[in-house]
Amino acid sequence: MKNNRRDFLKKSSLAGLGLAGATVLNGFASEEKKGPWIAKSSIQTFNMSGYAAPKLETVRVGFIGLGQRGPSHLNAISKIEGTEIKALCDLRPESVNKAKKRLEATSHNPKLYSGTEDEWKKLCEQKDIDLIYICTPWHLHTPMALYAMEQGKHVAIEVPATVSLEECWKLVETSERTRKHCMMLENCCYDFFELLTLNMARQGYFGEIIHTEGAYIHNLIDLNFSDKGYQNMWRLRENATREGSIYPTHGLGPVCQVLNVNRGDKMDYLVSMSSNDFHMGERAKEEAAKNDLYKEFVGKDFKGNINTTTIRTTKGKTIMIQHDVTSPRPYSRIHLVSGTKGTALKYPTPRISNGHSGWLKEDDFKALEAQFTPNIVKKVGELAKKVGGHGGMDFLMNWRLIDCLRNGLPLDQDVYDAAAWSSIWPLSEWSVNNRSNSVDVPDFTRGAWKKNQPHDINLEKGGDTKVKI
Repeated sequence: MKNNRRDFLKKSSLAGLGLAGATVLNGFASEEKKGPWIAKSSIQTFNMSGYAAPKLETVRVGFIGLGQRGPSHLNAISKIEGTEIKALCDLRPESVNKAKKRLEATSHNPKLYSGTEDEWKKLCEQKDIDLIYICTPWHLHTPMALYAMEQGKHVAIEVPATVSLEECWKLVETSERTRKHCMMLENCCYDFFELLTLNMARQGYFGEIIHTEGAYIHNLIDLNFSDKGYQNMWRLRENATREGSIYPTHGLGPVCQVLNVNRGDKMDYLVSMSSNDFHMGERAKEEAAKNDLYKEFVGKDFKGNINTTTIRTTKGKTIMIQHDVTSPRPYSRIHLVSGTKGTALKYPTPRISNGHSGWLKEDDFKALEAQFTPNIVKKVGELAKKVGGHGGMDFLMNWRLIDCLRNGLPLDQDVYDAAAWSSIWPLSEWSVNNRSNSVDVPDFTRGAWKKNQPHDINLEKGGDTKVKI
């Protein structure tokens, strides 16, 4: 068998979670299947879902990581009133200086941190900061978020929030204990079609939701093998050492909101399967023949080209999530919502159907769009498109986060969403490494999902934060 139990513990980062002593039969541990990875306490100490932290008239912000994603968030925050950018941090001084230059025409005058690997801690310790954005390589997300919350800061973490189940529980427990928000920056939840279909689902247009699909299909092979892309090629290293759906949340987050996961339903269990790798291993050989920098990647057991993970919820709904960042397929997040009365599908073009006969004509689609576009898009959508960031969804997300903090409102995404959506990576990895056996998804809310309420997309409260264009 390719992966024995020791390999699994090492590769999926589940070591240290009390798995020792399970009885293994034919390479499969029944105790592991049940998922003994539970919190230190099975009782929720404080419910962060629906929690409204004290109002912040001015949100003072710090940024850790200014490479691929940080600058987009920095640009958005600089255009939102009621914010002060107080600090910038990146390992590379040139990245910090470039970011500071972006702010020259603004009132923001942040303190700069760079040059050593521990500079981010000084930013977290800075007293005049309320919110910290963490836009660093994946393995640094949770350690930085934990330290920031311990220093009394709210945190907004790029996706995925965690790389292991142990980190998921640490985020949950720390957020509950400190009562500091921990939001994963899942921007796809704020794309316009996703918000439209979420509102349609809430208004009953699709009837009872039966099945949903999401994906991250995006050919990143050139960027992964570029020494000028991700710092120290960290994303390539993840693909060379991990398995499963390693970047699930872009497709998963929006459909979880449609299904009210953690707010009326929860993910129950999953199964996952991956193809072999047909691209990255060969590419590593090709690159190594030209540049010694890539020799360390030759012979690595790269993750399969495509992973397909299926999830069943407690209420009997199903979710299919795909991950493929190496095949020459057109970009897609799929975003399928299938109900008893209608269907929505985003790619290759947004479409709505209310029957088996086919998709609605353009005029009928536009009429539904006018009827069901939620207030958050009506109010800020056009401004978001002007500011930009993945067509405006980045800005819409950042504006909403700041507006909630300024008005003392619960966030759209809480720490339970960050943990549950991110957990699909290590859980799917376990399933792949164990011949696609099923594995339970932990209930990070510890039962509170039964009473938690869906988040507000119609701006029943707040919505008064202005934008500077």
